[in-house]
Amino acid sequence: MSDLSLTPIAIIHTPYKEKFSVPRQANLVQDGTGIVELLAPYNVAEAVRGLEQFSHLWLIFQFDQIPTGKWQPTVRPPRLGGNQRVGVFASRATHRPNPLGLSKVELKKVECSQGKVLLHLGSVDLVDGTPIFDIKPYLAYADSEPSAQSGFAQDKPSSHLKVGFSPKAQSAVKKIEEFLPHFQRFICEVLQQDPRPAYQQGKISARVYGVHLYEFNVRFQFVDTENIQVIDIEEI
Repeated sequence: MSDLSLTPIAIIHTPYKEKFSVPRQANLVQDGTGIVELLAPYNVAEAVRGLEQFSHLWLIFQFDQIPTGKWQPTVRPPRLGGNQRVGVFASRATHRPNPLGLSKVELKKVECSQGKVLLHLGSVDLVDGTPIFDIKPYLAYADSEPSAQSGFAQDKPSSHLKVGFSPKAQSAVKKIEEFLPHFQRFICEVLQQDPRPAYQQGKISARVYGVHLYEFNVRFQFVDTENIQVIDIEEI
């Protein structure tokens, strides 16, 4: 069996500039939208003819920020608190024998203009600049299984955390929302998912964290197990 060499057909533009800020599934942060930009020679209108008839897509992508060759047969899924191990193939862990991921996303619009082919998407779970290897339409009759069993991840995770803003952070948000509407809501959606590693969740420390969203570093701290305080928002 020969090795397979893959060439990206596109990249995705998202507000998530680092792994730490990315939601664990695409539908958890509604304001975290993305745009797929096809690369030459695939950036031709003929390649996406008819795609606008589909409401959702499958994206096959590369975990390009994961060190290659570092995988283990078992992993600790966040949904199990990072304390229990399951087989790597019983998880969606990023550290895999082949660094490939699969994501179902909503297609909002297909744009073909000035030599560019852009796919405007709804909520995404990919880091900005992630290479895309293939795009396939989502077929409801074949892909949807309403009664499917999803093991330890049967239900959507709850977002019980409350997010507050310091006066300094609130002032920064007000200025940013003049050109980036709903930025405060977006921050809340991201932080309510608790982006920390699973083994840190539910614990309190004096540590100040930062997430890189768009061109801003959002610095925050846990007040207690239920409340987060956004301390400051700095332009990067």
